[in-house]
Amino acid sequence: AWFLLAPSLVILVLTGLVPFLYVLIVGFFNWNPIAAVPEPFWVGVNNFRRLVFDEAFLGSLGRTVIFAAVTVSLQLVLGFILAYMLLDDFAAKPIFRTIHALPLVIAPIVVGAIWKLLTNPGLGPLPYFLRRIFGIDYNISRYADQAFWTVVVMDIWHWTPFVTLVILAGLSAMPKEPIESARVDGASRFQVFRFITIPLIKPVLLTVVFLRVMDALRIVDEVWMLTSGGPGTATRYVGIHIWRVIFPSTSYGYGSAMSVLLLYFTIVIAWFLYVTIMGRRQEG
Repeated sequence: AWFLLAPSLVILVLTGLVPFLYVLIVGFFNWNPIAAVPEPFWVGVNNFRRLVFDEAFLGSLGRTVIFAAVTVSLQLVLGFILAYMLLDDFAAKPIFRTIHALPLVIAPIVVGAIWKLLTNPGLGPLPYFLRRIFGIDYNISRYADQAFWTVVVMDIWHWTPFVTLVILAGLSAMPKEPIESARVDGASRFQVFRFITIPLIKPVLLTVVFLRVMDALRIVDEVWMLTSGGPGTATRYVGIHIWRVIFPSTSYGYGSAMSVLLLYFTIVIAWFLYVTIMGRRQEG
């Protein structure tokens, strides 16, 4: 059995464990590889101690948490509504499902490029229609609130189909007997939804939240392509901030410490959601 598992274990170690240990070790050094003396200098836990008082890092982490909370909440609501609608048969259902799932096959960097073209102040259709129809001066390189909500809408457009498909699978797999019994007993449609559908589908919903929160906390590609973290620091989420610290500032040790702390923060959230999911399943 170990011989059969060995190829997968080797790949996991080389692509997961080794890079993690490398980043963890570098986090205890002060290292600038292009300095006059590029030798790493041991600083112990000073890099991690600095993070507690680093307003730029804490600000990017706070913006990332807000972004994840907003996008995942909206994706969950929209995905559930669309999944509930797709339970019923209608003429254009196959076409709708195909079109709805198309964003999932697009690479994140391409999604950012598409939205950069859509929001271009001179050539993009979005600024043109907003200005002509609503009189809105739309420019995400100038207005922070517009940049934030544009990134939110972009992420919703990209990942709501995933949420929809997972919830649709959960709804389709639900047992029919409790719903039929409730309707025979005179329960209304809302009561069936509130007291039967939601409890039965709750593990699926929590799993979707778990997966999407993990992705939202480490978003980089789309935002970097669309706004590069601007205007100012409005969309400089923690992944972009770490990239700016490691590469333009060439502070590898401090950037590695940020990466380790972000991983720890993500694990804490994952653990909380996992315990919540398992607790609900045990209660069920």
